[in-house]
Amino acid sequence: MTDIIKEPIFGLMATLILYLFAKRLQQATKKRWLQPMLVSALLLIVLLNFAHIDYSDYNQGGQFITFLLGPATIALAIPLVRQLPVLQKNWRAIMTGVVVGALVGVVSVLIVASFFDAAREITLSLTPKSVTTPIAMEIARSLGGIPSLTAAAVILTGVLGAMAGPEILTFVGVKNQIARGLAIGAAAHALGTNRCLEENELAGAVSGVAIVLVGIATSLLASPLSRLLLN
Repeated sequence: MTDIIKEPIFGLMATLILYLFAKRLQQATKKRWLQPMLVSALLLIVLLNFAHIDYSDYNQGGQFITFLLGPATIALAIPLVRQLPVLQKNWRAIMTGVVVGALVGVVSVLIVASFFDAAREITLSLTPKSVTTPIAMEIARSLGGIPSLTAAAVILTGVLGAMAGPEILTFVGVKNQIARGLAIGAAAHALGTNRCLEENELAGAVSGVAIVLVGIATSLLASPLSRLLLN
């Protein structure tokens, strides 16, 4: 059994099986708060602790899931291409939303972390929380943060955005699909975009654009803003 656990196939299959189970659970119960990413992550934690499996052994196969984050993000270009004429027509509104979203995402973390007197390393790790994981980890690394902590913050942000983002926008009266896509993509990256795609392809396409552009904007803004607000 120990030999099997240390094989890459174990971590890969454990992740896929638990995610599929979590996906089926949400489909069966129709409960949005049973977000598959969150449920499967919690089940993995229970499995690793209950079976006394070292994370390094699990990650022999789990790292392949991490590798696929990049291609999965690129695949969001498919709905983007389908909605390209609409996106071109509304490029000014999209660019404005992207810049505002990136600014709010970075500044809000820096202000809240400073208010609670968080350690600098922790603050810098949380700064790119609203950016998709591959970009966020590189931003955190360049700032002097902890990439693994950043990944956890990004996932939590995405899960919360996917669970409650559309409902919050509906509650405050945001009906325009471009505005909804921008808000979700800028705040909740790929997980939020997946939720958008389930509800409206245009919102999903705009959200996919926001992921890329907010990632670029955050990478440019994070360093100067952190120096300005943390010093």
